[in-house]
Amino acid sequence: QVRLVESGGGLVQPGGSLRLLCSASGSTFGGYHVGWFRQRAGMEREFVGYINWPGSSTRYADSVKGRFTISRDTAKNTAFLQMNSLKVEDTAVYYCAADRRGGPGIRISDYDTWGQGTQVTVSL
Repeated sequence: QVRLVESGGGLVQPGGSLRLLCSASGSTFGGYHVGWFRQRAGMEREFVGYINWPGSSTRYADSVKGRFTISRDTAKNTAFLQMNSLKVEDTAVYYCAADRRGGPGIRISDYDTWGQGTQVTVSL
């Protein structure tokens, strides 16, 4: 069973950029679709985007489309969430998730393995 650890979160000013990493261990990342979700304070966890296996397809929530980019490096067992033009409303705990059943999805239930999350704060 693959285990996931997110990193790269932190404090950034509006308009800035961050790159989050999702590092897999315990098993190869091969065959796994990877999703990114976020949970803002007082709100439910929401879909941000996904990348399929082997990385030929991505999909994004409307709220981040054109600003966020998901990629993966299979050799390094790592997926990435590049976040540009960050807004205050992007402040949240960001989670990566993985699954190899069927195709990638936008629902929490589409993923059976989750990381612990990393905090992203966008503020002056």
